[in-house]
Amino acid sequence: MLRDITIGQYYPADSILHRLDPRVKFIVTIVFIVSLFVNNTWTAYLVSTVFLAAVIKISKVPFRFIVKGLKAVVILLMITLFFNMIFTPGTPVFHFWIITITKEGIVTAVRMGIRLIFLIIGSSLMTLTTTPNQLTDGLERLLKPLEKIKIPVHDIAMIMSIALRFIPILLEETDKIMKAQIARGADFESGGLMKKIKSMVPLLVPLFISAFRRANDLAMAMEARCYHGGSGRTQMKPLRYHGRDFGAYIIAAIYFAVCILMRIFGRYLL
Repeated sequence: MLRDITIGQYYPADSILHRLDPRVKFIVTIVFIVSLFVNNTWTAYLVSTVFLAAVIKISKVPFRFIVKGLKAVVILLMITLFFNMIFTPGTPVFHFWIITITKEGIVTAVRMGIRLIFLIIGSSLMTLTTTPNQLTDGLERLLKPLEKIKIPVHDIAMIMSIALRFIPILLEETDKIMKAQIARGADFESGGLMKKIKSMVPLLVPLFISAFRRANDLAMAMEARCYHGGSGRTQMKPLRYHGRDFGAYIIAAIYFAVCILMRIFGRYLL
């Protein structure tokens, strides 16, 4: 299960999506996420599905590799769908004890499920096609105007990039520790809730120690390389827009405009 989390991982491939400027991928990802909450018709969701499928196709990242990232949020997804079905008022279609599932609740749950799935896949695509260094540079350039009001943009971008990069590392470390503890006789599955919580102690303690050790090693490595923040620093590979980046902006703008129009004229659509 831990290995199925794809957010924070990078999948090397030779695609136009990998070669796009990281700023473009940040902005297009935000536009796509906003569009999911703008959509209010099934036709609009179909447009989002086609857009996402096209992006996955040109990314050259295996669809199976992208989808496996959903396994880690299946429980959260099911809980969200269940509560939407039983707490949305409307026409009852099923009743058991104090639980009533409505027709409107089912529709709302399906739409919410589509939004969550597409949100996770879209966010994963950005990290799968962008290296940590590119993420840092892109985020820093996007937030650069905030430096005028004395906000440490470079430090914020570096912290977020390191945190994102540490997700797969810590997950891999957790998997190794769990297997080692199971080999020593630890049981993480059986028993009640309190027993399962207590059984996590042999896992969490070494994980925290490992995380602090890695953080300390990283800090010393940065100091050894004379890292002192973003003031006066230059980039080895400065970010520059190319024709493909402007093309991506145009495509994203057209897609978002279509979503807005479908929102406005939604009563004429399904």
